[in-house]
Amino acid sequence: MTEILVCILIGYLIGTLSPSAIIGKIKHINLKKEGTGNLGAMNTMLMVGKRFGALVMFFDILKAFLAVKLAQKIYPAFYLAGIITGASAVVGHVYPFYMHFKGGKGLAAFGGAILALKPGLFLFLLSLGFGLMLIFNYSVALPMSAGVLFPIIYGFQTKDLATILIAVFMSALIIIKHASNITKAKEGKDNKVREYLSKNFGKKK
Repeated sequence: MTEILVCILIGYLIGTLSPSAIIGKIKHINLKKEGTGNLGAMNTMLMVGKRFGALVMFFDILKAFLAVKLAQKIYPAFYLAGIITGASAVVGHVYPFYMHFKGGKGLAAFGGAILALKPGLFLFLLSLGFGLMLIFNYSVALPMSAGVLFPIIYGFQTKDLATILIAVFMSALIIIKHASNITKAKEGKDNKVREYLSKNFGKKK
């Protein structure tokens, strides 16, 4: 029981660290009220700039990655240390206690946890998700595909009920937080990937 509580605390507290909120304060922009209203990489990118958005994404991935590795270092014999800490980091990112439990949507932290647990699976889900984003032209394709496939593949790899249930919990949170983007995509209001990439990373004449 002690190991579980410590892993939850490590993951949650590290997960609450919000580079998006810090950048927002520096730039005098309240990202909880501007843009999408989420304290995450995408809203930072839209409201502050792609470089700051990339920085937020990197840090959000890193914090979950390090949280998982720290827990595994502390409890090397506790096989659930990584997945419990990873799930808690996602919860901390989405529901930070010191910001009235209003954070980001958890995708980057979700990715960081998967990267720490199964690097190969992370690369597969990222590549597949990015490919689907380009095909369907909507950013919601990545979180939805990763959310659906992660517990299936991870569960098949581990074949452990407790691990599978925690993975399902993580994925369900990601899917729920991004569900509104499906409605936006149907209405043509979700972020269009190809247009965004062309505008921000295409060749300038």
